[in-house]
Amino acid sequence: MLTISLFVSLLIQFLWIVIPSYALFTLLLAFFWQKNKKPVKSAQTEQVFISVIIPVRNEAENIPLLLRDLAAQTWPASQFEVLVMDDSSTDNTAEVVKNISRTAPCNIRLITLPDVRTSSPKKRAIETAISQAKGKLVVTTDGDCRARPGWLAAVAAHYAATGAKLISSPVTFNGETSFTDHLQTVEFASLIGSGAASIAAGYPSMCNGANLAYEKDAFLAVNGYDGVRHLASGDDEFLMHKIAAAYPGSVHFLRNREAIISTAPHKKWNDFFRQRKRWASKWKHYQSKTPLVLALYIFACNLSCILSAILWLSGYLGTSSFLILLALKCVPEWLFLGSVLMFLQKTASLIYIPITQIFYPCYVCFFGLAAQKPHYEWKGRKLS
Repeated sequence: MLTISLFVSLLIQFLWIVIPSYALFTLLLAFFWQKNKKPVKSAQTEQVFISVIIPVRNEAENIPLLLRDLAAQTWPASQFEVLVMDDSSTDNTAEVVKNISRTAPCNIRLITLPDVRTSSPKKRAIETAISQAKGKLVVTTDGDCRARPGWLAAVAAHYAATGAKLISSPVTFNGETSFTDHLQTVEFASLIGSGAASIAAGYPSMCNGANLAYEKDAFLAVNGYDGVRHLASGDDEFLMHKIAAAYPGSVHFLRNREAIISTAPHKKWNDFFRQRKRWASKWKHYQSKTPLVLALYIFACNLSCILSAILWLSGYLGTSSFLILLALKCVPEWLFLGSVLMFLQKTASLIYIPITQIFYPCYVCFFGLAAQKPHYEWKGRKLS
C-alpha cells in the first residue's frame, strides 16, 4: 500500500527530474532562438508575385488600417495582390473594402464567401482564396493586424535567399496600456520564440497564421487541409507540419523586425479564453509526434511548478529546495523571454516577466484541461 510519505517522496523526486530538465530545455530554446539569423540577401532577388490572403468577418473597424499598410509597402504594388475573403460579415466590411480598393495603388480584391456553416471557416476562406490566387507565394494575415512597410519585401527576400517552402514570421501585440496587455505580450512572445526555436532545431512545432508565407505549389502538393479540415483551429500549424514532412528542412523562421506583424491584445476575458481554448485544442490532433510530446511535456513541467508550491506550502518541501526549483524554472525563462521581447522591441514588457511566470503554470494547466471540451466560438459562431 502506497503511504502518504512514500507518495510525497516519489513526487519530490519527480519534481527534481522534471524542473531541472525544463531549465535545460529553456536554455536550448534560447540557444536555437539565437540561431535564427537574418539571412544574407540573395544576389539575384527574385521578383516573386505574392498573393496576400486576409480572411475576415466583421472587421469594418480594423481592415482599413491593414489595407493602408499594404498600400504603403516598399514591395512593388505590381508584384502583389490582396484577396480579402469576407465570411458573411454582418457589418459594412464589404463596403469598406470596396471603397478602399477603388483608390488603392495595389490590387485589392473582395471575395464574398457563401453563407454556409463550416467547422473551420478560416480554412475554407484560405482554400477558396488559393484557388483564385495568382501568386507563387501565398502570405496570410488577419483583418485586425498591422504591417510594417517592409513586410512583404522582407518575406520575398528571405524566400529568394533560402528557397523555403514555408516561412513563419513574428507576431506581437501593439498599443499595450494595461497590466493584462503586457502579460499577453510576454505570454505571446514565449509562443513566438518557442516556435522559432523549434524551427531552427529542425523540429517545427508552432507558427501563427497571422504572419505565414508558403509556396502555393507546396500547399497543393500536400493537399492543403485534407485530414484536418474538420478541425476549428490549426490552419497554420497543421499545414506547417504537412509541409515539413513532405519537404524536410524547408520550413524557416524569418527573424527580421521589418517582418513583424502586430495586433491588439484582447480586452475581454471571453475573447481571450475562446482563442486560447481553440489553440490548446490542437495538441491531440497532431499527426507528428514531436509537437504532441512537446505539448504534454510543457503541461507536465507547469503542473510540476504548481505541485512544488503546494508541497512547500504544506511543509513537505523545504524553503531552500523550493527556491532552487523556482530559480531553475524562472532564470532560464527570463533569459529566453527577455531576448525575444528585445527583438520584438517590447522593452516595456520586460518587467512583467516575473508576474507572468507566477500565473503561467496555472494558465497552461487550465487551458490544457479546458480544451478537452470540443466546443468553441469565433466571431459569434459556434464551432466544434
